[in-house]
Amino acid sequence: MIQLLFTVIAAQMALILTLLFRTPLRKLVIFSLDRLKRGKGPIVVQTIAGTVFVVLLSSVYSMLKIQNRMVEAGEVNPTDQVLMSNHLLEASLMGFLLFLALMIDRLHHYIRELRLLRKTMEVAKKQIRASEDASAEKLKALGEEATTLKNKITKLESEVEVKTKEANDAEAETDALRKQSGEYLLEYDRLLEDNQNLRNQLESIEHASS
Repeated sequence: MIQLLFTVIAAQMALILTLLFRTPLRKLVIFSLDRLKRGKGPIVVQTIAGTVFVVLLSSVYSMLKIQNRMVEAGEVNPTDQVLMSNHLLEASLMGFLLFLALMIDRLHHYIRELRLLRKTMEVAKKQIRASEDASAEKLKALGEEATTLKNKITKLESEVEVKTKEANDAEAETDALRKQSGEYLLEYDRLLEDNQNLRNQLESIEHASS
């Protein structure tokens, strides 16, 4: 019994060391534990653990009985001492075995959680990278559109400048024509006045001759 417990504990310690360090054997161990926790595996493991726990309690009870018998007898019996030591060693080994089994279960659980977390992080990184690429494409398209709009604005500004220059030239030409027409009107008025004067003179001459 004790030799079997030592063998199981040694195997558990080797299994824990395999889980702690990243080696090719670690994947095989994790895969085996994954399969062990499927189907009826957990029931079998719980049954074995319950049996070991019951045997542990039995050893503790036997230790208490031997101790009470030694107290009642008031003397130390070598046989009881040997049995006490044997039960104590068995109880210690079974307790350590259960503790290592719990450690293996927790290590496997945390390794699976870490693996799922890494996969989730990889998916999130891919999504972030895809969104960054899409944002970069949108920014590129917006930059091209902004450049096109700037070119259109520059073209429109040049056209407005040309139209403004033409409007200024037309306004200047209009002012010149208005000024020239004013001069023509003044000249026309002066000619009308001269014509009227000439008529008056002709009438006075005709009147004098008649």
